[in-house]
Amino acid sequence: MPPRPELLLNLRPRIHICKSCRLSLQQQRLASAAAVSSGHPSPIEPPPSGAALPSNTPSASLRTAYKVKASVLLSRPPLITRDLTPFEKSYFLYQRRLNERLAMPFSRYFYYQKGTPGDVEWKRKIKERLTPARDIGVYNAYAKEGWNDEVLVGAKESEPDVQVDALLKDAEVEGLTGEEGQEVKKQEVEKPMPRITEADRVGDTKSLDRNLQRTLYLVVREGKEGKWWFPNDVLVGKESLHTAAERIIVQAGGLNMNTWVVGNIPLGHYIYNFGTAMEAQDQSEELRGEKFFFMKGRIMAGQANLTDNKLGLTDFQWLAKDEIQETLTPRDWNGVKNILSER
Repeated sequence: MPPRPELLLNLRPRIHICKSCRLSLQQQRLASAAAVSSGHPSPIEPPPSGAALPSNTPSASLRTAYKVKASVLLSRPPLITRDLTPFEKSYFLYQRRLNERLAMPFSRYFYYQKGTPGDVEWKRKIKERLTPARDIGVYNAYAKEGWNDEVLVGAKESEPDVQVDALLKDAEVEGLTGEEGQEVKKQEVEKPMPRITEADRVGDTKSLDRNLQRTLYLVVREGKEGKWWFPNDVLVGKESLHTAAERIIVQAGGLNMNTWVVGNIPLGHYIYNFGTAMEAQDQSEELRGEKFFFMKGRIMAGQANLTDNKLGLTDFQWLAKDEIQETLTPRDWNGVKNILSER
């Protein structure tokens, strides 16, 4: 008994076509039907023998393309920790005062022998601050008000500068005479380096010794009146992005920099479209814009020097992210703002 026709249809292999192909086929069918109804030949049919062939113009023969460039985000990482928020300052001071309440009482004679210059100095200091801790302000953990260890509004005890001054003052030893008659000279205390440098005070954007809490990026000016942008250049031959980044750093900033290009994969890319298409120098392509691939780099020592650079650069700056926003054009800033570090 021969099989039924509907069973034969079910046995046929099914061909899966993607959505874009189905839409293109449908458009071709509609175009062919419209051409037949209007009496004109369809686009896929060959033209009549007497029809004139279209002329090959130069614009029709050029293919569109983008100029591929490698760009370097050369950065100096933060050198110090960021400033604490007001909440963090109050919290840390509260924790130190709480620890003073929970800790065992300070054993005075375990550290200072009675009648020695150290014991005399200890008596003087304990009268001033009421507690063995040196950086929590005037506070007595074992008095009736020991429970009141939270920082009041407007108090300065939680400020790091006030705490540093208190520690420096406590480290100074005045001239004393002990039981044995020896004189204790005042000890010189080395103060910590300031968090604000001279470059910050004068606003020197070419210095790397500024804005120590933030990441600084190298930004260069292309030409005398050109725009500010990151060092970049066209890929030469078959060189990789990593090799191109190393070459760009040397050609832009000179050899007086100890740098490191991190990895072989770019951090991101940015497409810059021209207002009107431009013809390439070899007249084989029509350039629609430029594609920048950003490679991450670190500077560990040295400084940029644009003398005799091969990229036509005239000026440079080391800027943080918020400063870069004020320097770049809005269009360029929108293309790179998500790549740069917030801190």
